[in-house]
Amino acid sequence: MEKLRGKVAFVTGGSRGIGASIVKRLSEEGADVVFTHSGKHQQKANKVLESIKANGRRGEALVANKEDPAAIKKALVATIERFKAIDILVNNAGIYVHKTIEDYSFEEFDQMINVNVKAVFVTSQFAASHMKDGSRIITIGSNMADRVSGAGGRLYAMTKSALIGLTKGIARDLGPKNITVNLVQPGPIDTDMNPANSDFAPSLKSQTALNRYGKTEEVASLVAYLSSDESQFITGASLTIDGGYNI
Repeated sequence: MEKLRGKVAFVTGGSRGIGASIVKRLSEEGADVVFTHSGKHQQKANKVLESIKANGRRGEALVANKEDPAAIKKALVATIERFKAIDILVNNAGIYVHKTIEDYSFEEFDQMINVNVKAVFVTSQFAASHMKDGSRIITIGSNMADRVSGAGGRLYAMTKSALIGLTKGIARDLGPKNITVNLVQPGPIDTDMNPANSDFAPSLKSQTALNRYGKTEEVASLVAYLSSDESQFITGASLTIDGGYNI
């Protein structure tokens, strides 16, 4: 353990679900962790922050609107000022709007683009300018970039597909600085937004090869690996973690 000792990680959307597990795992591996959250789940954010400190690491929870690039930049600046570095960036924050194609508004279209794609670019762009040799950028996408198994997810799938090209392009840009850039694409994961005991869960489980939902900790494990020196020859990759949903 503690493969990340001495590193500083910045995670967007870290108060619950996959983001919270990523924050906890990175701190277990020895990293100091700053994470952003919307402020709507303050108690959960406080518990995540307590877990960082329980692991003997420094941490901070910053309220930042994921739809506002300026707010994310402000959080990044605060992180650099306090911790003097960002070695690991995890773009985790995202949104999902499920509607028929006829019911989507242009405002919802723009919102999906702004949060799921633009914010990833802005955050990565700013963080990269402050990263040193050997740093890591990891984005949480979705297996829906490769397979849309039902109606209602077209815009979400589009934004997550865009992350594949964005990841490859940034990986080329930052390769000379020895900064790796990778995309993690989860499938059905047991979270508040997609619980394993929901009415539609049996259908999702049946489409996986393992016949179960994934755990947030399993996604966090992959992120921890991509954050470590063990993954230093992996970049520009889209790594699917979905229990065989897409095969």
